[in-house]
Parts: sequence; C-alpha cells; structure tokens
Amino acid sequence: MRIGVDLGGHKIEAAAIARDGSVRARKRVATPRDDYPATVAAVAALVDEVARAAGADGPVGVAAPGAISPATGLVKNANSTWLNGRALEADLAAALGRPVKIANDADCFALSEAVDGAGRGAGCVFGVILGSGVGGGIVVDGRLVAGANAIAGEWGHNPLPWPRPEAGELPGPACYCGRHGCIETFLSGPGLAADHAGATGRALAPPAIAADAAAGEAGALATCARYRDRLARGLALVINILDPHVIVLGGGLSNVAPLYDGVPRLWGAYVFSDTVATRLVGNRHGDSSGVRGAAWLWPDPEAGQ
Repeated sequence: MRIGVDLGGHKIEAAAIARDGSVRARKRVATPRDDYPATVAAVAALVDEVARAAGADGPVGVAAPGAISPATGLVKNANSTWLNGRALEADLAAALGRPVKIANDADCFALSEAVDGAGRGAGCVFGVILGSGVGGGIVVDGRLVAGANAIAGEWGHNPLPWPRPEAGELPGPACYCGRHGCIETFLSGPGLAADHAGATGRALAPPAIAADAAAGEAGALATCARYRDRLARGLALVINILDPHVIVLGGGLSNVAPLYDGVPRLWGAYVFSDTVATRLVGNRHGDSSGVRGAAWLWPDPEAGQ
C-alpha cells in the first residue's frame, strides 16, 4: 500500500492505493488557503484518516505546486504562495512521523500516466498540464526525471517559439514570472480566454469558447485555430529537445477533443524531422492522476525496487 496526496490550491485529496493500482480509500477536504501550519495539519489528518479507512498504512507521496529546491530544501515556484520558502517535506515528515516524498504536481501527473495510464509502456512520456497554468513532467523508462534544478519539464515558462508579431505574440502578454510571452500566457485557460476577449471583445471561459467553436461561431473558431497552432509550436519545441514517444494532455483544456487530431497535423511543420512518430493522447486518470502519481513516487517494497 502507498498513500498519495494531491495538495492543490483549493482542495487536498488523499488516497490509499494498492500495488495493483486499485484505490482502497480516498477523501478530499478544502485547502486552508494562506495558512501554512493549517495546511500541514490538514494533510497529516487526511493521511491518517485514509490509512485507517484502508486498514493499511504505507509510505506517503505528495503532489504539490512548485518544487523543492535542491539548494535549500524549501518550496519554490509555487502559485500557492504560502508554501514558498517553507520546509514542506520536512514539516510533513515530522507531522506524520514517517518519510515523505514531494514532487511537482505536473511531474506526478506525468508519472501516473506513464505507470498505468495513457502512456503506459512508452519509453519516454511527456505529461502536459493545460489548466490555470501550464506545466509539464518527464518520465523515462518508468522513472520521473526531476533535473539538477528540480525544474525538468517546466516548458510553460519558456517563450512561445516562432512568434508572430502580426498575431500579437511579440513581446506577448506579461507573465507573473516577470517576463513576457511565456508559453503559459498563451496556452493556459486564462491565456485562451484573454486571447479570445482581445480578438472578439467577448469575455468567455474556455468551455464556452469551445462550445461556440463546435457550433461554428466564427470568432471562436479563429480563437481555437490560434490556440491549436500555438500548442503545436510549443510541443514541437519539446519534441525537438526531448523526442518523447507519447505526450499526454491533462488539465481542463485537455477535454477539447479537436486538439488530438489538429495539433499533430500542425506540429510537423516545426519539428526537425521528416516524420513525427510522437503520439498525442488524452489522459486516462483525469484529476486522479495527482494522487496516483504521488503514490508512485515510492518504489514497490514487495517487488524489491
């Protein structure tokens, strides 16, 4: 048994997961926003409750925003800003009385989908989060790649490649990281909504934009066409560097079905190869990938790993 925790900005979910991938117990609670001690206490209480409900205990993995700095051991780059600069891994281990492993939530998504999800069996999987932000994770031969700086897969804070000035892509929108034109500012849900509002004057959420496009509304069709091309360029950059076998999409925008046919038709123009064998697929585990990937951060003790 392993226990996975998905520590989000609005909810915390914990699940006890057996070695065959079945979920024995799970529960969600609201995140105590802007209150670090309460957040640690909530995670500890949730883990204890799930372990009791499952009738078994195990090591704990946590999917969290941001990353643990290899230099300081403190959280960095978290949009749940009350976690930044905190010794979250050490504090959770002390509260639980056992070792804890923490990884970025996009990394845990990628690991979940690589182990027993849409990327199962692939040698190299790139997991993509397209939601309120844009993140990514890399899994090679079933093992998560963290990187020397704990930022492997963070493609969202690179500039949108092959920018088009006539489409307003230079210098591009301002990003919270302090730069302009980051991939996240174009491909996140808020980025898509802002692009549509700027082009049409209509403030719509991404699901409404997708619905209008499906109904044939011209402005929404144009917005979605720009989005597909930008996603194709962004993923072509990943393919040129990493050359993954599978790219798995997650987050709210992964539910837009036309992406899976449309983007691969476009990315060949940007990939430095005569053919592109990389597959673009939807996720299998949805919003459960966070807790599942967190659980898989620990090796299987029964398998001697």
